[in-house]
Amino acid sequence: MKVVRLVCAALAFWLARPSPSSILAGLGIAVVGEAVRVWASGHIDKGVEITRSGPYRLVRHPLYLGSTLMGLGFMVAAASPLVAAIVAAYLGVTLAAAMRTEEAVLDRRFDGQYSAYREGRAVPIDRPFSFARARRTSIACFRVSTPSRRSSSDQYAPSSW
Repeated sequence: MKVVRLVCAALAFWLARPSPSSILAGLGIAVVGEAVRVWASGHIDKGVEITRSGPYRLVRHPLYLGSTLMGLGFMVAAASPLVAAIVAAYLGVTLAAAMRTEEAVLDRRFDGQYSAYREGRAVPIDRPFSFARARRTSIACFRVSTPSRRSSSDQYAPSSW
């Protein structure tokens, strides 16, 4: 998977034809995506609970939504239909696989609580945003992780984020 990621990234950068206006437009979209990711990170306690506060009240996968917006920002900045196709295909395949895996693991781990959340039967929680949680989540997203070094609470988190 790392080779595919590297090839996709190299192709996207090589085929990009950005202009100053496309870069500014793409940057604006990517900043919104990063803001969504930070907001989600300030509410999630991965592996500890089914998070139901903040953006998790609105969508099941706000971290992936933020990543998708960042990818969309890159597509706009690149100003190339071919780059847009590469990025869309990569995000579509990888995020769909990550969501399926994560949902199955969460449902098993939390004894069906995730199914209740997914079906809208779980009661939302009012919990304030936490910079400490956001920092923990952001740092965890950038660590180098291999399957043999992952903890059981981390087994569903993609190492690519």
